[in-house]
Amino acid sequence: MSLIALAADAAANSGEAPVFPPFETWHFPSQLFWLTLLFGGLYIVLSRMILPRLSATMERRGDHIASDLDQAARLDEQAVEAQQALELRMAEARAKARETANEARAKMEDEIARDTAKVDADMDEKLAEAEARISELRAEAMANVESVATDAASAIAGRFGVKPSASDVTSAVKAALN
Repeated sequence: MSLIALAADAAANSGEAPVFPPFETWHFPSQLFWLTLLFGGLYIVLSRMILPRLSATMERRGDHIASDLDQAARLDEQAVEAQQALELRMAEARAKARETANEARAKMEDEIARDTAKVDADMDEKLAEAEARISELRAEAMANVESVATDAASAIAGRFGVKPSASDVTSAVKAALN
């Protein structure tokens, strides 16, 4: 017969409700013995084998993390130094670019000033030539105006039926032109 059947039979004979077998008091000493034996063995296995390995692994991991943090700090310092060097080189390059641009601007302004002076001189020379030519043409035109005016005055007087002498018409035109 099994233990459960015995317990059920004993409970039926006593008139009490059957009790869960592990809770019966006569099982407690054996349960405490096995509890102590199993937890003692588990403690020995954990303390001698598993926990030292776990502790070593955690220590290696902590050392690895500390090493990585130290390396990250060194690399960060190097990055900061590199950034400062880059900013210095960029500032130097900007200054050189400004200097080159200013030199180019000054050179272009000088060239423009020389070209402008040359063009102005050419224009002044051409203006002087044009004024001389205009004066010459005006003088020619004025000389021709007197003969044209004399011919026109003779023709107009002829239309009115008057025939003045050429010397009279010439003297009248000269008097009107002066």
